[in-house]
Amino acid sequence: MKIQGVTQRKNTRRTQPDHDFLKYWRVIRFWAQKKYDLSYPDLEMMFFLYSEQIFNKSQFKEYEELMSWDRVRFSRLLKNKWIQVWRKREGNQTTLYELSYKGKRAINNIYKKLNGEEISELEFSNPLFHSDPSYVEKINRNMIKKINIETKNATNIVG
Repeated sequence: MKIQGVTQRKNTRRTQPDHDFLKYWRVIRFWAQKKYDLSYPDLEMMFFLYSEQIFNKSQFKEYEELMSWDRVRFSRLLKNKWIQVWRKREGNQTTLYELSYKGKRAINNIYKKLNGEEISELEFSNPLFHSDPSYVEKINRNMIKKINIETKNATNIVG
């Protein structure tokens, strides 16, 4: 029996996307900015530098042209130990830099969270779970709880 006004849909298979790690990028980004006290452009720069490994100041400036103007970004990242000198200038060789151990750990930690590692809900390790959160922090921490439940469920199904 055909129901009037309802169109028939072709029976299709549903497949899971191969790459789904950016689904919660906005929440992970907010968490990372709070945890590491970084601006969004600084975070983007660190993702770029993480892939570059060794870079000079002109490479830094070239990528920085894509971002909002901040004339002290390089010196701030250097001062706050997100980047470090890899090789000092000698003769006609330019100074080379790299993401510091602290910077590499932060970016690696963000990648792990994007790939489904649980995000801590403990106040001492997650600044979003302090005792007096703002409205935006409450919204994001509720989503973190949801993400963690989803991750646990997915792990239980697979494992």
